Amino acid sequence: MRILAALSTLVVAGPAYAASGSFFSLGNTNFVVTLGFIGFIVVLIYFKVPGMLGKMLDQRADGIKSELDEARSLRDEAQSILASYERKLKEVQEQAERIVASAKADAEAAAEQAKADLSNSVARRMAAAEDQIASAQAAAEKDVRDAAVNVAIGAAREVIAAQLTAAAANKLIDAAISDVEDKLH
Repeated sequence: MRILAALSTLVVAGPAYAASGSFFSLGNTNFVVTLGFIGFIVVLIYFKVPGMLGKMLDQRADGIKSELDEARSLRDEAQSILASYERKLKEVQEQAERIVASAKADAEAAAEQAKADLSNSVARRMAAAEDQIASAQAAAEKDVRDAAVNVAIGAAREVIAAQLTAAAANKLIDAAISDVEDKLH
């Protein structure tokens, strides 16, 4: 383990030992690294890498901006569609409430009309029943009178037949004939 620590110290400390001496010497690693870095920067500038990077970053920024604008427009469109559907929903709910209220009013009116029709029907049937009762009563009274008249006629015939003689019957017939002649002339 000590050997490994000593080797790692030599490897890490090697560049520091090389930095001793004159700075503008190729033996100085700091100078060589600086030259390499400057060369790398020159190559990047020669091949216009910063411009390409800027252009790429600008394109990416424009793409992101256009995506954000599209997302905003889609969001606005979605909100307008949502508001439209909410208005339509509210209108449909109001229409449904109006339809329900109208149906209730129609049902109540129909119930009132049915009650009135039922009352009229009952009144008509009661009147018809009373008329039938009255006509049946009148017919019964007529039948009773007719029967009473028939009984009275039968009783009178028997009484008259028992008390009337032939001479009195001839007088009654002659009187009836003379009454008829007087009334006709």
